[in-house]
Amino acid sequence: MIMNGFARKSLAGLLGAASMAVMIQCSPAAKEKYYEKVAPLPTEATLDERVDIASRTVPTANQLAWQDLELTAFLHFGINTFTDREWGDGMEDPALFNPSELDAEQWVKTLKDAGFKLVILTAKHHDGFCLWPTQTTDHSVASSPWKDGKGDVVRELRDACDKYGMKLGIYLSPWDRNSPKYGDSEAYNDQFVAQLTELLTNYGKIDEVWFDGACGEGPNGKKQVYDWPRFRKVMEELQPEAVLAITGDDVRWVGNEGGVGRETEWSVTPLMPSIFPESEAYNDSLGINAMAKNIGDREMLANAKEVRWWPSEVDVSIRPGWFYHDSQQPKSLAHMADIYLSSVGRNSVLLLNIPPDRRGLIADADVARLKEFRQWIDANFSDDLVASADSASMSAALRPQSKVNAVVLSEDIRKGQRVETFVVEAWSDGAWNQVAEGTTIGNKRILMTDDDVVADSLRIRVTSTRNTPHVRPLKAYYVIKPDDLAAQETEFNVVGKSKADGAALVSDAGREAMVAGFIYEPSKGQVPVFKYVAEVSTDGTAWKRVKTTGEFGNVFNNPIPQRVVFASPVKARWLRIVSVDDEPKATGKLEILTVK
Repeated sequence: MIMNGFARKSLAGLLGAASMAVMIQCSPAAKEKYYEKVAPLPTEATLDERVDIASRTVPTANQLAWQDLELTAFLHFGINTFTDREWGDGMEDPALFNPSELDAEQWVKTLKDAGFKLVILTAKHHDGFCLWPTQTTDHSVASSPWKDGKGDVVRELRDACDKYGMKLGIYLSPWDRNSPKYGDSEAYNDQFVAQLTELLTNYGKIDEVWFDGACGEGPNGKKQVYDWPRFRKVMEELQPEAVLAITGDDVRWVGNEGGVGRETEWSVTPLMPSIFPESEAYNDSLGINAMAKNIGDREMLANAKEVRWWPSEVDVSIRPGWFYHDSQQPKSLAHMADIYLSSVGRNSVLLLNIPPDRRGLIADADVARLKEFRQWIDANFSDDLVASADSASMSAALRPQSKVNAVVLSEDIRKGQRVETFVVEAWSDGAWNQVAEGTTIGNKRILMTDDDVVADSLRIRVTSTRNTPHVRPLKAYYVIKPDDLAAQETEFNVVGKSKADGAALVSDAGREAMVAGFIYEPSKGQVPVFKYVAEVSTDGTAWKRVKTTGEFGNVFNNPIPQRVVFASPVKARWLRIVSVDDEPKATGKLEILTVK
C-alpha cells in the first residue's frame, strides 16, 4: 500500500516533495519499502546505503504504463512539409499548407498495423505554425486554403486514434519563430500556456506531452525565459495521467537521435531534469548530462543528493530528416532491425518518426518499410524456444534441437531495477558454458549471442546486483540479425573519392555510371554543410544541377551520414555538393550512390 504520496505539483511543491520518500509496502510478509519516482540520498549515507535506496526506487503508474508501450511514433508534419525545410523561420505564408489528400486514419491504421501504440503529433514546430485553429495566432491552419480554413489536423488525428484504439501525444514547440511576443518572456509564456490549454482541453485524453528545450532570441533580441513550472502545472491539472517527456521528469531523452540506447541503460539516475532551474548547476557538479555514457553506475551515486526513476526514450526518424523530403528514402530494414535491438532491446521505448508527405499521407515507401519491420519483429520474436522456465533459478529448458541466438530478459521493475551485470550460460556436453554477457536489464533486454547456441538449457547468472534481483522468466529466440538482412538488401554501390574545393565537396566515381544520389558524412568537430545544391559532371568541368537547394536535417544536433537519393538516376562520373550557407565551407566526406 502507498503510505505517502509524491504530489505532482508546481516546481516549489516538487522540490519540497523531492526530499520526502514515497514508501510502498510490497506485502505484509516482505515489508520492503520503495521510493516512488524520487528518492533522497542523505549526505551521511554510505555508498552501500545509497545503492540500496537506488535499488528500491520505482516508477509511477503512469511511467510503468508508458514503458510497456515499447513502440511509439512521431508525426512531423506542418508548414515545413511544404517548404522542404527542417526548421522554418516563421515567415512562411500559411497558404503554403494545403495537403491534397490528408487522411489521419491512414496514418493511424498504418501505425497500428505496424505495432505502434501511441502517436505524437507536432502540433506546433519552431516555425510557430499551428495545426489546429488556435485563438492565439493567425499563423495556423485557419489561415490556410486547406478545407477553406476550417480544418483541424489535431482533431482529425484524435478521431482516428479513437477509432483504432491508439494513444495520442502532443509535441508543442516552446520556441516560436513567428510570435511577436517571443522574447517578451511573460507575454509569450501567457500565449504558450493558452496554446497548451487548448490542446489539453479540447482533444480528449492525452497520454504524452513532449517539450524539447529549443530556445532562441525573439524579434526584440531578447532570449525567451520559459516558465517551466507553470507549463508543468497546466499539464498536470488538465491531463494528470500524461507523462511529461524530455524537459519533464517522467520520460528522459536517451541523448542521441540515431536510434541507439546505451548498453548500460539505467532507469534510475541522479541526472536532474532540465525542468528544474538548478538542474544545470547540479548536473555539472556531478559531471553528468543527458548524453553521458554513464548516468547511473555506482560511482555516480556517491556524490548525488537524490535519484529518480527517469526511463529512456529513443527518438529517431525513419528517414534522414524529421520532415518529409522527396529526395530522401526510408532507412533499410536492416537499419530498422538494428534500431529495434538497440532501443526496445536496451531498456528503452522507441519513438520512431514517420513524416507524412505533401499529400497528407504516409508515403508508400514508408508504409512498405513499416510492414517489413512488423513482419521482422513477428517472425523473430513470436516463437519462444523455451519449453519451461524456473524463475527462482533463472533457468529455462529449451525445446529439443533448438538453435538460439537471442535471449530476452526482463526485471519486475515494480520492485526496481537491480541487475548490474550478468552472464548467459548454456548447458551442453555436461557443463554450463558462457555464451553471452551483459550489464543492465531493466524493463526489457534483448541480448544477442555471437554464435548460434544449441543446448538443452539456458540460465542467467547474475554477477553483480543491487539487492535481490527480480528477473522474470527468460525467453529465447532465433533472430535474423541486421547484418544478415543488410547482405540481402543493398540497393546501390557506394563509390567515389572526395575532396574539398572551396565551398564544394567533390567526389569522383572513377568512371561514368548511373548516379542515383550520394551520402554526405559530416566531419567530427567541424561545422557541417547545412544548405546545399547538388551537381553532376561527365568531365569534371561542366556541371549540371540535379538537386536544387536542400538541407541536411538537424545535422548540427545529429551529425550522422546523410543519404540523399535523386528522383531518377543520371549518367555522370563526378558529383559535388556546393554549400550555400551564410558562411559556406565544405567539410566532411562525400560518396556517390550508383545503380548496380
